[in-house]
Amino acid sequence: MRGTTSAAAAAAVLAGLITAAGPAAAAEPACAPGITVLPSLTGGPAGSVRGFGADGLAVGSSAGLPAYWTADRQVHAVPMPEGYQEGTVTAVNSKGLMVGTVRSTTQGYPGAAFTYQLGAGSVQLITATSARSGGADVNDAGHVVAVDDGVAKEWVNGTVVRELPVPADAHPSTVISSVSGINKRGDVLGTAYTNYWDQDNDQIVSTTFPVVWPAGDYPTASLRVWNEGDWTIGTHATGIDDKGRVVGYEKLSHRDWQERKPAAWKRPYDALPASPGPVAGYEHLTLDAISPNTNATVGTAMTFVEGYANRVRAAYWPGTGPAKALPHPAGATQDARSEAFAVSDDDRVGGSYWGWDGVGSGAVVWSCASKQAYVPQS
Repeated sequence: MRGTTSAAAAAAVLAGLITAAGPAAAAEPACAPGITVLPSLTGGPAGSVRGFGADGLAVGSSAGLPAYWTADRQVHAVPMPEGYQEGTVTAVNSKGLMVGTVRSTTQGYPGAAFTYQLGAGSVQLITATSARSGGADVNDAGHVVAVDDGVAKEWVNGTVVRELPVPADAHPSTVISSVSGINKRGDVLGTAYTNYWDQDNDQIVSTTFPVVWPAGDYPTASLRVWNEGDWTIGTHATGIDDKGRVVGYEKLSHRDWQERKPAAWKRPYDALPASPGPVAGYEHLTLDAISPNTNATVGTAMTFVEGYANRVRAAYWPGTGPAKALPHPAGATQDARSEAFAVSDDDRVGGSYWGWDGVGSGAVVWSCASKQAYVPQS
């Protein structure tokens, strides 16, 4: 579910249904369009919002450390375990249970996944410390998923309840490179990687593709991708909603040549992904998160010049029609950059913003985002 909840939206709906005159017709939750650059912890990079919880809670990173912001817009550091120097909170559920990753800056950059209950004095590490550990998500039932030294696993109350295998029809070289989501039903989303020498064709075959582990004992599903076998191209899964819709993007990376193509899949995952295309005026787009129930998807639009993304803008796609841009704060210059990594059912979008313009840089939240998104005049 990638750290979102609709609890605040539900409360707003109930409030709107009752007036002094008695029950009224159902109305959309009230929201005021706005852009808030959140305060940062001192001593490092500004950070980003990676997920949303109940009662105005936002989670992510600040100054290179796992952090969260409360409804009063105050920033709080998550207690760091000894031996780690960097980290981020990647998701939070409606009960304040956070998950994330921490890493050491020692050789090999080893990391571990953790859980943290809002208000607790310390985090709980749930994986081994390894360069192949990380990536974490949690749903409202408290089921946590992450990669533990190269093995995708699911935990409940700190105990492993399921190991998530590679697809049965995958090549023996296939490994799970990341886990990126778990929805309300318990379907888990990840990305697999295959790399081997094809003796018949005398070439390397390399494919990166999304996988879904359905709740229960159903077989793991390999999602179809546009390109298979080209080592410069990989397709990465980033989010899954409560209906099993999956979003991600295709990435081509070879020296100075870079491409990003947005992708979206629907159950039963038997077709190639659909793509909304890039935001007008930009050449590339990633999809990095999807809301649990409203089909809202966010990511980053960009244009590359000699391998460098010189134009970067947070993007919003409602699930149909064209992908749109999200505005920068008032006073931003043409050099400003933004990215979006989280979206909630109550129409909040979270990400990061770099201003170089006096506005300030930091983790950012767009409230009532659908009413701010627009199609640029290219």
